[in-house]
Amino acid sequence: MKTTKKKQNEQLSPLELLKMEVAEELGLLEKIRKVGWGGLSAAESGRIGGVMTQRLKEKSEGER
Repeated sequence: MKTTKKKQNEQLSPLELLKMEVAEELGLLEKIRKVGWGGLSAAESGRIGGVMTQRLKEKSEGER
């Protein structure tokens, strides 16, 4: 069984943190903890990626 936890001394990158945050908001975090990222359907993965892209775009536009 895969886990999403990294070793204690490893830090998550800002993109990894955003991905986890979005997955949690979409109600997918528990599934990811049970089966890993590879256990998500294409639709679920796409939804996470889409929300991440939207947020990154909004952040970029806000910095202008």
